[in-house]
Amino acid sequence: MNNNKMSLIVAAAVASLAVPAIAGAQDSGVTGYGSVGYSHHDLEGADVGAIQGRLGARFNPYLGVEGELGFGVRKDDIDIAGVKGKAELKNQMAIYGVGFLPVAPNADLFARIGYGKTEGKVSVPGASAKADGNSWNYGVGGQYFFDDNNGVRADYTYHDFDDDGGKANVWSVGYVRKF
Repeated sequence: MNNNKMSLIVAAAVASLAVPAIAGAQDSGVTGYGSVGYSHHDLEGADVGAIQGRLGARFNPYLGVEGELGFGVRKDDIDIAGVKGKAELKNQMAIYGVGFLPVAPNADLFARIGYGKTEGKVSVPGASAKADGNSWNYGVGGQYFFDDNNGVRADYTYHDFDDDGGKANVWSVGYVRKF
């Protein structure tokens, strides 16, 4: 399956799971949430950053699903066989199943597992190459709400790219809102 088809499948899965669940949240007990923040990606030799958004549905206090999109905002200087260049994250998307552990009325710990796609670019003087890959992603984090709807979230996610495509450590922090 080519990467464009995989991207469409991931996007369709996010829409088909999250949108109906959030639309019916008032009647079914499902709650929705969204977040926006910054993520730091350590991609085995390149440290890049992204603005990241998430949209999720929580089916009960313990289980949910979320989709994630990120767009690169921070490049990194790299050295390839003595030639200086730049690495950048173009975009990243994933879908996750999320398990929540309420630890206080306004705080949760969570674990998530999902599948995603990351696209980047590596440039040296006179040449550039696209770098992309699909990955299984595993993460943990926590969130704290200041009131009924507004809070902060921090998490760590490990990306294990298919076909020995490498690994990435991703740390994220952001604002989260329930709706």
